[in-house]
Amino acid sequence: MAAGISMQGTLDSVDRRLLDVLQREVPLVRSPFIEIGRQTGISESEVLDRLRALSGAPPAPIRQISAIFDSKALGYQSCLVAAIVSPEKIDDAAAIISRHPGVSHNYRREHAYNLWFTLAVPPDSKLGLAGTVDRLSRMVNAQQMRLMPALKLYKIGVKFDLGGDAEVATSPDRAPAVQNPVPLSESDKAVVRVLQQHLPLEPKPFDYWAGEIGMSVDDLLAAARRFISLGVMRRFSAVLRHREIGMSANAMGVWIVPLEQQDAFGQIAAQNPAVSHCYARPTYPDWPYSVFTMVHGKTREQCEQALAGISAASGIDYIALYSTVEYKKIRVKYFVGDIYEWESAHAGSLT
Repeated sequence: MAAGISMQGTLDSVDRRLLDVLQREVPLVRSPFIEIGRQTGISESEVLDRLRALSGAPPAPIRQISAIFDSKALGYQSCLVAAIVSPEKIDDAAAIISRHPGVSHNYRREHAYNLWFTLAVPPDSKLGLAGTVDRLSRMVNAQQMRLMPALKLYKIGVKFDLGGDAEVATSPDRAPAVQNPVPLSESDKAVVRVLQQHLPLEPKPFDYWAGEIGMSVDDLLAAARRFISLGVMRRFSAVLRHREIGMSANAMGVWIVPLEQQDAFGQIAAQNPAVSHCYARPTYPDWPYSVFTMVHGKTREQCEQALAGISAASGIDYIALYSTVEYKKIRVKYFVGDIYEWESAHAGSLT
């Protein structure tokens, strides 16, 4: 069998090396799978055979191989949102919220704030971010819905060490922080639309996309590299399904950190390899937690060990909000018009 994934979803050592490489970076070159094969010690054809077996619907571990864009750099408004919903109605509420195409992640968590989702809207949204959250809140009869925008970023980079020995770095995303939207031409937006798709698993995958938008492959790849240099794209890589690679637990550790200690705490938390995201976020009268850290592990015990280690190093206490149901996890599609359609469909409701 070309790929090592079994019916039980186990991965052989070559698969692990391959996934270690892919989740960090897919080279923006015309024949990327040759370079990936060099890094993993296999041929281009075996890389492609394995990727075809490792991609697709669950239990395949690869969710998507594509560009990971910075919403703010594209002019989109995005935000984490926390909601309190009646437990007996939470599944129905989650289904309504998940139907918004700008919702990329939607989880049930163990807390009074029991429904957490991320939302992005385009720069010319009729409702805007706050208006959309207000509309969703009324649609699901939420008891409370809070916007939790990122006030400061200390770390972002969801990359899991699968135990491979590939020649890869373990640093967070390298794109610079973007303070303001980057002006994009219509040609740039066309490039965004193709780069956010799942990479064709063919020897020269970017040729397909270049032909789709009537651009030379050299110009397409140059545009992608420019997006990285400007911070529009954080990286081009694989996004993995946590549970399918054995990372079945994740906790959102939230911390009450005095403002004058936030930067020092953020640096301590960011150094922990179990932390994929670390942000400062706003507080509310019923929500005193100012810093959020996402940690991942094979078990809850591993997550607790990571959070306890950060607490011991910083002297700051925390609570852990574990996800119990994943209602939705996708990548938002930029510049495709689906959010405008949702807004039009709901323009007359609940006014």
